[in-house]
Amino acid sequence: MTSMDAPAKAMGGRLTMQDKLAAGIASGLLRDLHVVLASQDGRIILEHYQAGVDESWGRPLGEVGFGPQTLHDLRSVTKSVVGLLYGIALDRKLVPPPDAPLLPHFPDYPDLIAASDRQGLRIEHALTMTLGLEWDEERPYTDPLNSEIAMEMAPDRYRFVLERPVVAQPGTRWIYSGGCVALVGELIRRGTGKALPEFARETLFEPLGIDRFEWIAGDDGVASAASGLRLSAADLLRIGELVLAKGLWNGDRIISQAWIEASLKPAIPTGDGLAYGRLWFISADATTALPGGEHPWIAGFGNGGQRLWLMPDAGIAAVIYSGKYNAPDAWVTPTRLWREIILANAGKA
Repeated sequence: MTSMDAPAKAMGGRLTMQDKLAAGIASGLLRDLHVVLASQDGRIILEHYQAGVDESWGRPLGEVGFGPQTLHDLRSVTKSVVGLLYGIALDRKLVPPPDAPLLPHFPDYPDLIAASDRQGLRIEHALTMTLGLEWDEERPYTDPLNSEIAMEMAPDRYRFVLERPVVAQPGTRWIYSGGCVALVGELIRRGTGKALPEFARETLFEPLGIDRFEWIAGDDGVASAASGLRLSAADLLRIGELVLAKGLWNGDRIISQAWIEASLKPAIPTGDGLAYGRLWFISADATTALPGGEHPWIAGFGNGGQRLWLMPDAGIAAVIYSGKYNAPDAWVTPTRLWREIILANAGKA
């Protein structure tokens, strides 16, 4: 791929990070961006907003002029936020620990609880997407046979997830599944007695000073734990910085350090060069290069190019919002931006 350093070399000088971003957009190497916001050690090092065609959970919004306060779909970055919420609920002893059996916490389904092929299911398997149950999100999200879409259309979303055919022993195979996160969200609701958006508002958003958000719900009124959250980039960046601070915010403990560390520990390979923790993607080999050393990164990934990238060792957090929904190459622009601009220029902004 053509390097975004080329304009700098042609000009005989070094471009700033902001200049390189502008050059990448002007050249067409960085497409479909809506927002870029990055910080290092709590200091903003890159900020960009532009207008673009957008949607809200598949509903067209037309052309949107993005700014610091504009809400945007997180899509599956929502999953990583839900992972944090489970940790908060666990810290308060409102939900069962990850090693607890899963099905007894869904007593509505005695037939599934009694099924011999599901006895090994534990909450940890839902948190790491290793339930071993059939799930297909390889299909476009416009396809009713996509498992997340089928779950949203099902009369009972939790039965739909839990009765999927067993295709692997629990804990042995990673299968990307919004259904796993739906179960995690429901465990939070049952344990706390509060809908997911309400619990999030009280325990995570308000302590971080986040006062505007939307959480899209399905036809059954249940907020989508897999993909329904909408936040401004600045507010998602705060959540990322909270993770970098291992759960502390302005001296207050929001999430236990133990939960953060366990969530960011690789649990299983994803099969494409990455690993997965508790609803976070992780650089499996921990060898992402920065000047002066090598550092692991973690991330929440969302359909259309939504990203929350974190590099704890370097204190870097980055939010990227894009509008390339359902496109197979939506990963290209955020990945180039992360590698070639943010990481390559960390400390030089």
